[in-house]
Amino acid sequence: MRVVYSPAHLGHDITTQTVMGVQVPANEVANRAERIRATLAADGGFVFADPTEHGDGPITAVHHPGLLKFLSEAWEEARKQRVPYDFLAPETMTHASATEGMSPRFRRESPKIEGRAGFWALDTSTYIVSGTYAAARAAVDVALTAVDLVLDGGERAAYGLCRPPGHHAARSMYGGFCYFNNAAIAAQEISRRTGEHVSILDVDYHHGNGTEQIFWRRGDVLYTSLHAHPDRQYPFVLGWEDETGEGDGVGANLNVALPAGCSNETYLVALDRALDRIADEPGSVMVVSLGFDTYGQDPIGDFALTTPVYHEVGKRAAAVGKRLVILAEGGYYIPALGENARTWLRGAEGCAYEPLPALGFSEAGSRA
Repeated sequence: MRVVYSPAHLGHDITTQTVMGVQVPANEVANRAERIRATLAADGGFVFADPTEHGDGPITAVHHPGLLKFLSEAWEEARKQRVPYDFLAPETMTHASATEGMSPRFRRESPKIEGRAGFWALDTSTYIVSGTYAAARAAVDVALTAVDLVLDGGERAAYGLCRPPGHHAARSMYGGFCYFNNAAIAAQEISRRTGEHVSILDVDYHHGNGTEQIFWRRGDVLYTSLHAHPDRQYPFVLGWEDETGEGDGVGANLNVALPAGCSNETYLVALDRALDRIADEPGSVMVVSLGFDTYGQDPIGDFALTTPVYHEVGKRAAAVGKRLVILAEGGYYIPALGENARTWLRGAEGCAYEPLPALGFSEAGSRA
């Protein structure tokens, strides 16, 4: 399988995040992508490719141009305005209730950078640092290059090792460690270039609220998501099963919210429900938002999935018969992250399951 990777993500060097007002060590760190990259390289069966630039067009086809503008200049503005920290986060959030009953023109974007951040942000944990914008743009190009490999390169499947991830980013909002919605941008580009319906399978632990919002009223992009119930887990704002789309998008959104302690067996039953829906959808390409925070030892998840089940998930996804554009999302238990990704991708390729070697992997991700 071809793997698209960019080292630009290393510039998005995040070390802390805010949880309920407290700064804690960051979960979405550069070592996540590096562990996956090293493990796939050590496997020997994956071919790496550099991304190619695709410009602003595919981004603004999905996102508000104002979000692109803000992210492109946020860090430079933070330096000019002498923000005294090594990251930018919102000071206030532009809550809908602040201007309830007022005309839309009174919902203003402040010139002060802390206020601008709150105009576009979902939360206070998605920091912007000096290399964030370049990394986010590179992640988009990683995703679109994976699309190129599938649409133009004859690949049945390609893996985009996107970092930062993307599925929490909505049309006019960043958040959840996400800046641009890589999967939504890829799906829109596939739709534009092929004229076909596109299916998205989101198997990250968290609901992809941004992807749902972007395609909510569209019937040509099916969004399916298996995730922790929003009653108890981020993003809290979307992810209930009665969210099925509106307008042209009625029936084109399927949420399968799962309980704490979700086992391999329970997960596979839910997966089959999503894949059966995708199998009924026209179109030859499926975009997979592939997160591994479903793993039983993930520090911010509460499912009980084990490494072997990822092989079966990949195998079943491929068995639907559509071409696969597979894009990295979450997953924060770094010691197993590379092997979980390798196992999933090998399953999608139809390879037999190869358990973790007896000596395991080194810290660099290579075979010990």
